[in-house]
Formats: sequence, C-alpha cells, structure tokens
Amino acid sequence: MKRTLNLRNIGIIAHVDAGKTTVTERMLYYTGLTHKLGNVDDGNTVTDSDPQEAKRGITISSSAVSTQWQLNDQLYDINIIDTPGHVDFAVEVERSLRVLDGAIAIFCGASGVQSQSESVWMQSDKYGVPKIGFINKMDRIGADFEKTVQQIEATFGIQTLVLQIPIGSGDEFEGIIDIVSQKAMYWNTSDAGNTWTSQAIPDGYVQNAEEHRNQLLEQIAGYDDVFMEAFLEELPITEEMIHDAIRRITLERSAIPILCGSAFKNIGVQPLLDAVSRYLPSPLDLDTVEGYNPEENIQQTRNRNEDEVCTAFAFKVLTNKYVGTIAMVRIYAGSIIPGSFLLNPRTGKKERISRIIRIQADKMDEMSRAVAGDICGLIGVKNVTTGDTLTELNAPFVLEAIQFPDPVISLAIEPKAKNDEKKFGEALAKIASEDPSLQVKVDPQTGQTLLLGMGELHLEVRLELLRSQFGLDVNQGDPKVSYREQLTSTVTHREVFKKQSGGDGQYADISFEIGPRDDAEKGLLFINEIKGGVIPKEFISNVEKGFIQAMKNGVLLGYPVESMKVILFDGGTHEQDSHGYDFEIAAVHGFKAAAQQAGVELLEPIMIAEITCPEEFLGKITGDVNRRRGMITSIHESGQKQTVVAEVPLKETFGYISTVRTLTSGRGSVSLHMDSYKPVPQGILETIDV
Repeated sequence: MKRTLNLRNIGIIAHVDAGKTTVTERMLYYTGLTHKLGNVDDGNTVTDSDPQEAKRGITISSSAVSTQWQLNDQLYDINIIDTPGHVDFAVEVERSLRVLDGAIAIFCGASGVQSQSESVWMQSDKYGVPKIGFINKMDRIGADFEKTVQQIEATFGIQTLVLQIPIGSGDEFEGIIDIVSQKAMYWNTSDAGNTWTSQAIPDGYVQNAEEHRNQLLEQIAGYDDVFMEAFLEELPITEEMIHDAIRRITLERSAIPILCGSAFKNIGVQPLLDAVSRYLPSPLDLDTVEGYNPEENIQQTRNRNEDEVCTAFAFKVLTNKYVGTIAMVRIYAGSIIPGSFLLNPRTGKKERISRIIRIQADKMDEMSRAVAGDICGLIGVKNVTTGDTLTELNAPFVLEAIQFPDPVISLAIEPKAKNDEKKFGEALAKIASEDPSLQVKVDPQTGQTLLLGMGELHLEVRLELLRSQFGLDVNQGDPKVSYREQLTSTVTHREVFKKQSGGDGQYADISFEIGPRDDAEKGLLFINEIKGGVIPKEFISNVEKGFIQAMKNGVLLGYPVESMKVILFDGGTHEQDSHGYDFEIAAVHGFKAAAQQAGVELLEPIMIAEITCPEEFLGKITGDVNRRRGMITSIHESGQKQTVVAEVPLKETFGYISTVRTLTSGRGSVSLHMDSYKPVPQGILETIDV
C-alpha cells in the first residue's frame, strides 16, 4: 500500500517546442535512470527513440518510462508519459491523459501560452487531471516570467500559486528563488546540474521574494480552511504546513503551483521532481472508478485498491516485431499476474496474459505482478483495441471509452508493386490498430484505398512508417479535404415506402420534421413524438437508425452531414407487410427527399494557424494568409518574434509549412490545428472535386 501511496502517474503536456522531451530527459538523468544527458537536437533522447522522432525533432508517439525519486526519507515511483505537442498527434495526448493521475504543464518563458497550450489544457480538464506548471526556457532571449504567469491566469481562468521566481532571464538567467524556503538556488555547471547550492537571496530580489511569499500565504489561506486557521491566528507557519496545503489545493484543482527554470541549461528540474512527489496525486487519492455492467446495463463502481476485482483499461496498442501485440494498460483495481486470464467485455472473449512488462521507452522490464495504480504492458492478448476494458472472467465491467475526433484529410494510396497488395493490407491494418485517429477506407466509386487522418504531417509520418517498418513503397495522390454538409432550413415531409413482390411485401409510413440542430452539438438529435402507437415502439429505433445511416452521405456532394435534427410525429404500418428494416429504408429515402427541400450547404474544416516569424517578415506572412482566404485574429509579440494567429481553410494549408520557411528564409515556423467547420463560399464551391 505504501508503494501505491508513493506512486505518481504523470504526463508532460505542452505546445510544440516548449521543451517537454528535454524536461523528461533531465528528469530521467537526475533520477539516475540514465547516465548521459540526451538532447532533442542531437536525436539521442530516451523517449523520442523512434527514428522519425529523432529526424524531425518532435514527439510523435507518447512514450512511457518509469523511474524513482528520493524526497527526504521517502522513495517515489514515477511513471512519466511524454506526449506530443503537435496537434496532428493530439490523440496521443487524449489517450494518455485518460489514464494519468496528474500532469506537468510546460510553458516556454519566451513564447508564453500558445493556442496548442489551450488544446492540451482543455484535454486535461476533460479528465479532471490536477496539474503543476513549469515555465521553461527562462534562458531564452525575451523570456518573461511574470508575463507568462499572467497569460496562464487570463487564458485558463485559474489562479496561480507562484512557488519560485527566476534570478535574471535570457542570457542573465542564473538560478531560481524558492518562495517557500526563501532561499536562492544555483546549479553547478561542472557536473551537468547534478548538484546545486542554496544561498541567501540576492539584495536586489529580497523585497520581491518577500512580496511573493506574503501573497502566496494569503492565497493558500483563501483556498484552504486548515491553513487559514493557523494564518489568521498568526501561529508559526512551517514549510511542511505550506506544502501540505498546496497539495490539497492542487488535488482540488482550485489553483496551479508554478515553478520555473531551464531544462536545457539544467536549472530547476530537481525542484520540479520534488513538486511532482509533494503535490500531484497518488492512485489512492481517488476512491473509486466508475463504469457499468454490460450484462445488467447498470452503473457500478470499483475501489482503486489491490483487493478489488481486477479492472484494467487499454489506452494504447503497440505492435512489436519480437513479442507481437502489446496492450498498454492502466490498472485501476485489483492485480494481474502472468498466466492469468481476463475478460474483454467488448468481444465477450477471454485473453491470456503471458507476460507483464514495464516499458522503459524502447526497453522492457519483466514484472511478476502488476497492481492497482500501475501502468504496464500486457503481452499475449489477441483481440484488444484502444479503449477496451479488461476484467475478471466472471465480473464484466466496462469503463468509459475514449472519443476520437473524425479525420479531416485523406490520401489515395496504393503499393507500387502489385505483389505487395497482401502485405500492404496487413501493414495498414496494423498501423490503424495502433493509431485510432487514423482510418483506412475503400472508395466505393473508384475502388481506391484511402488513408484518412488529422493533418498533412500525420499522414506523412504514417506513410513513412509503411516504408521504414514494413518495407513498402507507396504511390500517393494529392491530399483531399473531408468536407461536411449541413441543412439550412427546417421542413416537414411524409415518406411512404411500399413494395410488393409476391408473398409478404414491404411497407413503412413516416411523417417527420427535419432541419439543422438548434444547439452546438454534432450528430443526430432524434425526437420521438409518436402518440397512440401509430408506429410500434420496436420500429422507432429503426427509423432513427435509418436517419443515422442517411447522414453518412449528403445530397449535395455526398459528404457526411455534420448535424441534424429530426422530429418523428406521425406514421403508419401495414398489419402484415411492415418490418423494422422497412422503416430504415423509409428514413433513408425520406432524408434524401426532404434534404433537397430544406437546402444544403457545404462546410469546410477551418484551421487555426499560428505563425511565428521575425518582424521583418511580418508583411510577407500576413499577405500570404490573405491570399489563402485566411482571416487574421491577432498579432502579438512572442519573445523576439511576432506571432500571427489566423483562421485558414484546411484546403489552403497544404504545403504551408514549407511555404512559411521559404517566406521567412527558414526563420519562421507554423503550427496548425483544427478549429471548426464553416460554410464554403459559393465561388470556391464550384471548384471542389467530388
């Protein structure tokens, strides 16, 4: 139990180039897991072990690694997941946060809060993950600690608890001041930051440090009743009392502790490890996990301890050339030993666990037993996919699955060699099983194989995987946008479907109102207002099923319908000829007829483009954005550069990364992420290929 109490399952989340991987590397080095400092620029980091990650200098796949940290007389086990910052791989962040207990949100001291910072923050809030903040890269020119803190508060609407302030910034960044202990900390460059000295606060920072400490104590008292009592009665305030109160506030997600440093310069990482141990939750800080019994269809809960019925959640599936399929799981309750059998309620089949491993990035350590709180890999499973729950054979239980976004871009692909077709199909099936945001479809009109994903980079990386891992050369077409269709008005329609071909016939009669939804949700809003049983209850679900099926192919250009509202209010049946499937057909036919009356518009995916460049190239960038039908929403200073934030149609962003580099002589960068769907202008509509 003590081991679980001292266990921390944490994720590293941030926008692109905030320094996530470097922070992770330093944490592994200072905890003694590695004996050499890895750097992204050198391509020798532990967590970015994939050749493409080393080549591109970005994290593509979330990596799990386990280490230990000693704080005072306690030893803490820390499972770290380093997640991608690039939005094309947001699914990696999503499924990692689903199984983590806490997170470190990293911000660049120079560029501050970026749009992708908001995306990963919202993902963590979705799963109620407590966080601590680390303002990294304080050695960068233009780094501004106070400004970044203000941005965090303004952007996320959360109070910060500043626990450290920097000594200098940019080239003059020397160390940090610990607000709780009121000590200045300086790291030794002679031993790569393994040791540091604590000294008196420099004269020029004494007043600022005192003000921050007074503010911190007042803030803590405002959030924590236990601390407030001691604070108001002016009792002695110990460092332990402060740390305990900050932990309670962090777990409640009332405020976020803020630390700072420079991972690249080896400054501030050890206090960050202390903060992870002190403030972020253990698996025991949440009492139960909620799910439902699929056999009885009732909600159930299980306690998060080793004595409970085994409950594990598969958040990632990997294919390893030596051991086959590995299901990465978070064990929420009970325990697992090698050789045991678990039930997969989705398939109804049992899975034999031949081995249990703890993954150390690209290495594997055998485990004789895994217990509640552990994140590990299961070898031997056959039919497990991302989002499956594994439980004891006689105790079916399902945890909430992960919802993945729909793809926004597609490519037609085929193997160059005709005799590679079987290998091609098997390889696509494998990479699609590992990446739930990737889809493989066959175009029913052309017979082409389509690869669908979250962005140009996403598809580029997966195609490179086909070449490097599976030895397949692939022909590819131009990228195509996944458009959506949308009804523009509400109409009423009656559809009668009848067919007689000897014997029992087919008959269904439905009257309904159809139009756009009046909320911001996607999909079908189906409202049943049938009275008097004119359509039997058992057929109502068939009507809904028919409309859901119909939405897959719109009437304008055949693209899926984004959202729709249907009110079924009347209808009729034939005593002998009516069947459930007849009502599905009636709904499909009725949709096609009614949609023409309602009017349909085409929607295109709109990307948020965040372009950073030196000021001298600003005119070129804004001009290029305008040429791409983009709308600039803001321009702000980001360190020594300018950042342009714009809404740009996805169709106009193909090849944009290369264009930005060309326009800025290689000194600019761009980050793209999906924002929303908006109507396509009439002039553009005529140029779109079906």
